[in-house]
Amino acid sequence: MLDALTIVKLVAGFALLFLGGEILVRGSVSLARRLRVSPFLISATVIAFGTSAPELVVSLKAAFDNSMGIALGNIVGSNIANLFLILGMSALITPIIVNRNAVLRDGLVLAGASLLLTLFVALGEITRWQGAIMFVLLGTVIVYSYWSERRQISPSGKHYLREEAEVQDLPHSIVVALMFILAGLAGVAFGAHILVEASVVVARSIGMSEAVIGLTVVAVGSSLPELATSIVAAYRKHSGVALGNIVGSSVFNILGILGLVAVIYPISVPEEIAVLDIWIMLGVTALVLMPIFAGWRISRLLGTVFVLLYAVFIAVRIVGFIEP
Repeated sequence: MLDALTIVKLVAGFALLFLGGEILVRGSVSLARRLRVSPFLISATVIAFGTSAPELVVSLKAAFDNSMGIALGNIVGSNIANLFLILGMSALITPIIVNRNAVLRDGLVLAGASLLLTLFVALGEITRWQGAIMFVLLGTVIVYSYWSERRQISPSGKHYLREEAEVQDLPHSIVVALMFILAGLAGVAFGAHILVEASVVVARSIGMSEAVIGLTVVAVGSSLPELATSIVAAYRKHSGVALGNIVGSSVFNILGILGLVAVIYPISVPEEIAVLDIWIMLGVTALVLMPIFAGWRISRLLGTVFVLLYAVFIAVRIVGFIEP
């Protein structure tokens, strides 16, 4: 039977997640207006970096403990969750309107980063030099994205500047917008932390094993900031923020987090990830990017398909961990 403290943590965790997500969305849209760039760019950089903090902590700690499978598997698993679970659930709230020209650049970056990671994994080790290459690529992408949108070379600047001009009740300065973003990030991070703690207690109370808890509760828990932010953005009809957070977090997971971890601790690739999980991630990335590149709307039906496919993936991996 659950105690009162666990129930309070569950309720408070969910409340903080979505309150933080609401504040975060308002801050990001306002900052985009002040800097005259798209909310998509702010979400794919500032917000994505902040919401990916749990993955950074998990992967660095795992690498420090010489648990390279966890360090790499956390990134691969988080990207699968981002693209199937989070995008799917966001579309269930409100269908995501995709402007092909607006997201083409960032979608191509995600495709390239995923292919590069697959190549490095196939080589059997992610070395310090390879990590440095990924980190430099991330910096180059950020600088070019900002430069191109400021000059409206990129179509995304034109599209989303029109979109966010319709938004009301936003912070009226860069400083206040940044304060909103920091407060929102703190809310989703702390909310995710206490929600995962309470969820582990619930999982143990119903007899779930440590392996299953780690694969489900903890793995999804590290993606809760992205989930809360994208769902709130979808509910508020900010498709640029929702999609930008998902794509940007996935890029940052590969080029930023894995790049940094590899620079500090070269990563030996476990056979299981090289044979199975990296190819699943690559397939998921391709499957999600196809409708985005085609400019299709991510409908509720497609969102349902993505969520169900993620459930199948989790079920298969859980079965794989069950010992006869």
